[in-house]
Amino acid sequence: MSDTKQMQAQRVYKSIIKMLDERDWKYERHDEDLLIKSGIKGEDLPIEFILFVDAERELVRLLSKLPFAIPENKRVDAAVAVCAANNCMINGCFDFDMNDGDITFRLVSSYKSGSVLSDDLLEYMILVSASTIDKYNDKFFMLGKGMLTAEQFLKQEGN
Repeated sequence: MSDTKQMQAQRVYKSIIKMLDERDWKYERHDEDLLIKSGIKGEDLPIEFILFVDAERELVRLLSKLPFAIPENKRVDAAVAVCAANNCMINGCFDFDMNDGDITFRLVSSYKSGSVLSDDLLEYMILVSASTIDKYNDKFFMLGKGMLTAEQFLKQEGN
């Protein structure tokens, strides 16, 4: 990887830290990995996330793994539900791992061509992610517990 990409990634990482500090956000820094761990309290389930600056691909990735796994016997229903949820989204998406039942929300923004992400965009990434996760995590959880069927999920989503 070029020194230029690494220097740009460091600048972006520092701008994320600055934005979080200015908003008195609690977080954990992992400077060597250009990674920040943080979270917020949703309406009921906690929302933990990482912000990762990917120097090679010139991206900021926000990832949030939901705090539960879908049982094996509900994974096909969960896959259908994740597809339906993703179909309604403007920004971000849920990734579903059929092997272990994990659901992760992902939102990515590029900083190619020397651009720097604004504080407002970084804050937007966090807030829209939290809002989207909070909207869906209960539904996915209920689906995994058998309290909601895939058909009911689809009906709620207007599909």
